[in-house]
Amino acid sequence: MNKPLIALTLSLVLGAEGPAAAAPLSVTHDDQREVMVTIYNGNLGLVKDLRETRLPAGVSEVQFMDVAAQIDPTTVHLKSLTDAPGLKILEQNYEYDLLTSQKLMEKYVGRKVRLYQTDGTFHEATLLSTNGPVFEINGQIHMGHYGRLVLPALPDNLVAKPTLVWLLRNQTARPQRVEASYLTGGITWKADYVMVLNAADTLSDLTGWVTIDNKSGATYGNAALKLVAGDVNRAPEPRRDGRLLEVAAKAQSMADASRDFKSEGFFEYHLYTLDGRTTIKDNQTKQLSLLAATEVPIAKDLIYYGAQDYYRNAYGVPVSNQKVGVYLEVKNSRENRLGLPLPKGKIRVYKADGSGSQQFIGEDWIPKDERVKIKMGNAFDLVGERTQKDFKKVASNLYEVEWEISLRNHKSQAQTVTVIEPVPGDWQVLASNHSYEKIEAHTLKYQIAVPKEGAAKIAYRVRIRF
Repeated sequence: MNKPLIALTLSLVLGAEGPAAAAPLSVTHDDQREVMVTIYNGNLGLVKDLRETRLPAGVSEVQFMDVAAQIDPTTVHLKSLTDAPGLKILEQNYEYDLLTSQKLMEKYVGRKVRLYQTDGTFHEATLLSTNGPVFEINGQIHMGHYGRLVLPALPDNLVAKPTLVWLLRNQTARPQRVEASYLTGGITWKADYVMVLNAADTLSDLTGWVTIDNKSGATYGNAALKLVAGDVNRAPEPRRDGRLLEVAAKAQSMADASRDFKSEGFFEYHLYTLDGRTTIKDNQTKQLSLLAATEVPIAKDLIYYGAQDYYRNAYGVPVSNQKVGVYLEVKNSRENRLGLPLPKGKIRVYKADGSGSQQFIGEDWIPKDERVKIKMGNAFDLVGERTQKDFKKVASNLYEVEWEISLRNHKSQAQTVTVIEPVPGDWQVLASNHSYEKIEAHTLKYQIAVPKEGAAKIAYRVRIRF
């Protein structure tokens, strides 16, 4: 008669033999006294982890647990803040073979295990394969054997969490504050901005957010946070630049304060430091306020751009219905209640419609700059038409070109349009029906008032030498 099938379960019996003193000392998250995280552009973070523990005198093995799963072990730096000369690292290992039921069985392939039955009896068996699993019992092969699998001891090199293991020589047995610094992947940050315009398009409320995405495999509780804006060079070899660890070594503890970021120049980059502390959980996306400013003055520009290639050929055919671009410009200064260098990020702009409901009207990328120009899109009620009225070759590489630009405004208010005309080569304006400005070596600028529901024309002739 067949016995009823019992689900295969896994338990572990640890041997009691061996002195307790031989077990390595575990330094866990509970021993942590302070943590600081510096996050760089490009999936890189620098962690400074300060813990307090009592190290025995002499040579001992220490497990520094609860570190980031994506740690770069070649960048780890350990030092004692209590007795730096008295603590020496003899050996360092990074254990990342994590403890799971599957891993335990794999470690015992080819070794003796026990299979317990419901009546308390057991069979001595050799585990031949985890696929099944397959056992040898009394010279016979059993596949998918029922019972409870019991292992005699925990295999070597299996850890519950990624762990740094040090072999240390310590002079004096006393409480020590030790600091571990390391680089890790899996953690990034970016900036995002939200702008809300007033009805007249003259003032705005601007808020900035820092978004942190932590997939490094560790939680950083009550952490001091720094962000570095700029492109830090990464060497292609596995070893990272150890000088980055100096940032952690020189960083100071920060008292509780407001939730704003303070900025400062740092080498050729920019450093943003959060006042106060925050907890960054593993597999968490967190947003922190970067800035908040109200009634920030803005300028709305309507810009009509020309094209450089038009000067090289005799077209004659009008280029119709060219769009007029809409731009918003903000001066990033203290008098505008800003002044914080803005890291590159995406800005989204909103404005209330006639019912008072906020509507999305455009987005753009902004750099860190004194003046921030945001392209919103193209104007619906403003169009232009460009016609080449004349094209003459005067001599070798010398041409005269005449252009007419018509601007049409279908709005019920007058508009001022900025016309930007790229002019190649060595050039000279021979005639123009409007005043102009040479703003760059190869750029001509007009400021044209276009009446409501009306039109305006620009006509100019230019001599060009290529």
